[in-house]
Amino acid sequence: MAWLKKLVGAALVLGVVGAAAGWLLSAPVKLDAAALAQLGPGDAVRGKRIFYAGGCTSCHAKPGSQGDARLQLVGGLELKTPFGTFVPPNISQDPKDGIGAWSAEDLANAMLKGVSPSGHHLYPAFPYASYARMKPSDIADLYAFLKTLPAVAGKTPGNSLAFPFNIRRGIGLWKRLYLSDQPVIPLPGGTPEPVMAGRYLVEGPGHCGECHTPRDLAGGIRKSEWLAGAVAAEGSGVVPNITSGGSGITNWSEADIANYLETGFTPDFDSAGGAMVDVQRNMAELTADDRAAIAAYLKAVPPHPNGYPPRKKSTN
Repeated sequence: MAWLKKLVGAALVLGVVGAAAGWLLSAPVKLDAAALAQLGPGDAVRGKRIFYAGGCTSCHAKPGSQGDARLQLVGGLELKTPFGTFVPPNISQDPKDGIGAWSAEDLANAMLKGVSPSGHHLYPAFPYASYARMKPSDIADLYAFLKTLPAVAGKTPGNSLAFPFNIRRGIGLWKRLYLSDQPVIPLPGGTPEPVMAGRYLVEGPGHCGECHTPRDLAGGIRKSEWLAGAVAAEGSGVVPNITSGGSGITNWSEADIANYLETGFTPDFDSAGGAMVDVQRNMAELTADDRAAIAAYLKAVPPHPNGYPPRKKSTN
């Protein structure tokens, strides 16, 4: 039975080596010194624009908040997904319950690398897979603006996730597959500046692809179907296709898109609904040039058929 002992021994060695490799490959990785040097001092006025482009209030304001209450970033919204329920945390300036004690470097590592100040992986329900495409200087500006907002006490409940999704270390392997600072859509030289600016806003802070793009079984975005629409993470609805190849905004002009982002009204005089209500409210805070740039980029995105199954027609 010597051969069996050797086989078992070899299997144990391979198991240990595999576990060690997995542990190393899944380790949290923070920004290097060169990236941190690009943060700069930050400007709160510019940071307000990034705050609304990034949709911070949509997840981190208390559900149902209106007016100035939307700037009280106490968290608490429940995001129910196939992987479990995620609860966005308090990101107000409270030093104990919020992020008031964070440095600009801490915020940059969270948004660009998905790593907390304590060195743990953050779950990608926080859309750092999109924020990773942002400029460090914009993170510094956002940090400066967040410092002007109120501190609000109150811890949010933790996430409710089943095994194996409750093992944070595994997110490190997910990041190796899906976390990149490179643009999704390559644009040729000579592309008009508004399209380039729109790509940055849509693919980065705006994180539009997080909802409007189908995902694979591991929860990663299918970049080959960028913005083709998707089954909604919550409920039984769908998020529309916003390329020119589906049933969403195919016949909309750039002016139609920009007007919708400003007013919430479609060319057919319908209005934004569902989660898009809050998104549109944020987009209305941007400049007219920003909204025009977003529209220009969306019209430049390659067309895709709808990225969700056909909806059944009612028999009533």
